[in-house]
Amino acid sequence: MPVQRVLMVIDMQNGVFEAPRINREICTTRINQLINTADKVIFIQHTEKGLEKGTVAFELLPELLQPIDSLYVTKTACDAFYRTELDEVLNRHQISEFVVCGCATDYCVDATIKNGASRGYAMTVALDAHTTANRPAALAEVLIEHYNDVWRNFTIPGNTLQVKSTADILSEW
Repeated sequence: MPVQRVLMVIDMQNGVFEAPRINREICTTRINQLINTADKVIFIQHTEKGLEKGTVAFELLPELLQPIDSLYVTKTACDAFYRTELDEVLNRHQISEFVVCGCATDYCVDATIKNGASRGYAMTVALDAHTTANRPAALAEVLIEHYNDVWRNFTIPGNTLQVKSTADILSEW
């Protein structure tokens, strides 16, 4: 069986974007390009006070494509693996490698990437398809570039963690 082209989209929800996030349009456009080409899409959605299931805040951004066969995992922590069914979903669908994108670079995207790498999943980060907000210590642009650099240089012997542009990912798919 050929390797599936799998995309994991993290926290691209209405309520998450109530706080300003950098380059929303560009980011969602690139994510939609990846969604259009992927064989399987996994949407990760955060829930907490103000982001309760069944509310408009919990729903994915309206401009995001949602293929009919998409998978959905709900989380309560930054890390999408923490006390969720994500590992089980990936195993059930025989997914061992995937592309990661979404929001927020410095919290949920980073925590999920690091935990996934530790669990042995081979991941590629879409370096231009994740976003975050300005923080007290650094602007969003700086954070995005910083985390792309961290992931490029993340030591995980025996595993693959790559950082590539959406265009490069699409050309390889």
